[in-house]
Amino acid sequence: MDSPLTQQSRPETFKPKVVQLYENLFQTTDYVEPSEGFWREFFLLPPDRSRLNALLDQLSPDETLNLQSQTQQLFTRAIREAASGSSPVDSYALETLTVFLACVLKKKYTNPSSDVITVLAGLDNVDHAIYNFVAVLDGIIRNGKSYALRLQAIKTAIAMAAGAYKTSLVSYLTHRDLFPSIMKFVQESETPMQIFEPFLLLGLLANYNKFEMQNPYQLRLDDFVNEASIQKIARGVGASCGGLRNGYVAVQDDSPEGWTLISTLMYFGLGALTSGKKDRPSPPTAEEAKELFASLPTQQAAMLLATYDFINANKLFGLHLISLAPEKDNEESPFAAFLSLSSYLLQHAYRSPRTAHYAELNLLTLRIISEDNALCKQLCSDESKRKIRLCRQKQPYLPLVTGERVLTTAIFDILVDTLTHNLRRRLDVNLYSHCIAIFLRLLTHLSKNKIRLAYHWSELWRTLLSLMRFLTSYVSDLLSSTPHIHTLTTTLVNLIAFCVSAGDTFLPDPASYDDLFYKLVETGPIIAKFRDVYHFKGASTSSSIHNPVATSGIGAGHIPKAAMDPASTDIPVAAIETLIAVSTHFYTLLFVADKGGDAGGTEDGESPVPVPANLKKHLSPREVHRIIKQGYETLSIPPLEGLSAWQKFREADWKVELKRAARCAVDDARQLVA
Repeated sequence: MDSPLTQQSRPETFKPKVVQLYENLFQTTDYVEPSEGFWREFFLLPPDRSRLNALLDQLSPDETLNLQSQTQQLFTRAIREAASGSSPVDSYALETLTVFLACVLKKKYTNPSSDVITVLAGLDNVDHAIYNFVAVLDGIIRNGKSYALRLQAIKTAIAMAAGAYKTSLVSYLTHRDLFPSIMKFVQESETPMQIFEPFLLLGLLANYNKFEMQNPYQLRLDDFVNEASIQKIARGVGASCGGLRNGYVAVQDDSPEGWTLISTLMYFGLGALTSGKKDRPSPPTAEEAKELFASLPTQQAAMLLATYDFINANKLFGLHLISLAPEKDNEESPFAAFLSLSSYLLQHAYRSPRTAHYAELNLLTLRIISEDNALCKQLCSDESKRKIRLCRQKQPYLPLVTGERVLTTAIFDILVDTLTHNLRRRLDVNLYSHCIAIFLRLLTHLSKNKIRLAYHWSELWRTLLSLMRFLTSYVSDLLSSTPHIHTLTTTLVNLIAFCVSAGDTFLPDPASYDDLFYKLVETGPIIAKFRDVYHFKGASTSSSIHNPVATSGIGAGHIPKAAMDPASTDIPVAAIETLIAVSTHFYTLLFVADKGGDAGGTEDGESPVPVPANLKKHLSPREVHRIIKQGYETLSIPPLEGLSAWQKFREADWKVELKRAARCAVDDARQLVA
C-alpha cells in the first residue's frame, strides 16, 4: 500500500520560525488578523533582531503607515507581555519593542508627530497607550526582577526617546518622572559600566525641548545631592571615556616607546632572538587610518551630552568627577579619562562634523568647570594630581609628562594641541574661541590666587603667536567665509596682553617671562599687520616696528595713549598697542646692543635664550638674556582694566551649537539600541 506521506525537497536554508511570523505580520497583501495563538508563539520565541531590523527598514514611511493595524497591534501586545511578569516573555517583548521603535520612529514621515502616533496607537488611543507604555517601563526599571530585564527596559525607553525626539511623544516621558527609577537603578549597579545606559537616557530626557520649556529633568539634576550615586555616575563616566579613548588607540597606538630589552635587540638587528613574542597585527595604512579615525568616536560618545548637562546643572557632580581618585593603582581616575578622551577628540576634531560636535561639547564642559572657583581650586591643587594619557598621534608633539601632574597643566596641553592641529582655512572659530576662553579663565584664576605652576610656558607662547600669524596670513579667507572671526581675534589679543601684564603673578620663574617678551620681539611685524588687517579701531596704520628711525619716537618704556587710557578706547585696541609697544621696546634695546654690544660667551649651566637670526652673529644667548632683563627697568606696562574680565557662560548663547550636539547624540543613541 502506498504511503500517504510525500517527501518534500530540502530547502537551501532554514528560516527561523520567528522570522516567518515577522513576515506574516508585516505582509502587505493577503493579510490575516493574527490569532491569540499567533501572539503567544510570537513572544515565546527569542527575537531575531537583525532580521526584524532588516524587514522594518525596507518599508517606506507610506508603507509603514499602511500597515498601521499591524504596528498598533504589535505595540499594544508587546506592552502587555512586558508587563506580564512571565519570563522570558517579558524580556522578549521589551527586546522586540526596542528594535521596533528604533526602526519605525527613524523614518522620515510627512507629518512626524501625527504619523508616528498613527503607527503606534492611533489618535483616539494615543494617551492611554503611551501612558501605559511609560508606566510599564517605569515599573520595570524600578522593581524589575532581574538586572537584565531592568536594563532592557532602559534600552526600550532610549529607543522611544531617541526615535521620537523630533515629535511630541517624548513629552509623555517627561510628564511621568522617571528620575527616581533611573537613580534607583544607578544606586543598585555593581560596576561603572552598568551606569552607561541609564545615564544616556537621563541625558536625552534632560535635553528634550529644554530651550523651549522648563524641563523637569534639568531641575532634578540641579537638586540632586546623593553623593553615593553621584560618585557611581562619575566612575561610570570615566569608564565610558576610557573605552571611547581606546578606540583611537586601537587605530594608532601612540604610547611612547620605552627602551625595553626587545626594542634594544630590534634596534641592533637581533629581532630573531625575540621569536617567542606573539606577532602583532600590522598597523593600518594611511588611508585606512583616515577612514577609521573619521568613524570615531563610537556611538557610546552620546553619554558626553549627559556629562555636560550634569556638570552645567550640578557643581557637586563636577567636584566629585574631578576629585575622585582611582580605585586601583593601575586604573585612571574618572576625570583623567575624561581629559584623555577630550585630548583625542580635539586633536581629530577636523575630521568630521560629528567629531567636532562632541569635541565642542567637551570644551563647553571644561569652560563651565574653569569658571567655578571651587572646581578651579581642585584643578590647580597638588592633591588632585593625576597621571593622564594625552593624544600623541600627530606632530608636533608637546614635551612628554609621564608622571602625575596638576590637572590644569594637562588642560593647557589639550588646548595647545587643539590650536595646533586644527588649523584650516575654513577655521572652526567656535573651537578656537572656546580654547582661548578657557585659557583666560584658568590664567586669571592662577593670577588672582598667585598660583605658580611648572609648565612648558614657551610652548604656550609659541602656539598663541603662531595662531596670530595664521590669522594674519589667511585674513582674506577668514573674513569672507568665517563668521564671528572678530570675536576670536579680539579674545586672542586680550589673552596675550593679559599674559604680558600679569605674567609675574603666575609664571614660576623669570625665564618664562623673558621668553614671552622675546617671542613678542620676534613676532613684532606680525602683530602690527594683524592690527591693521583686522581693523582694530583707533589703531595707527603706519607702523614700521623694526625700523630704528620709525621707532625712535617710542622711547624706552613709552606706551601709546590708547593703551594707557582704556576708558577712552576699546580694550582690544589698548591691548594690541601694548603688545606692539613692548615688542618695539625690547627690539630697540636689542638693536642698540647689536650695534655696540660685545659678544660675550654663555656660562656653563645657564639656560640659553633663543636669539633672532639677524642677531646671532653679534649677541650670545647670555647677552640677549641680560638685555631683556635690563629692559624691565625701563619698561612701563600700565594696568589694562578689563583684560581679566570675562562673561560667565550662558547656555542660551550656545543654543544652536548645543542643539546640534544633542541631535548627534540622539542619532548615536538610536543606533546603539537598534
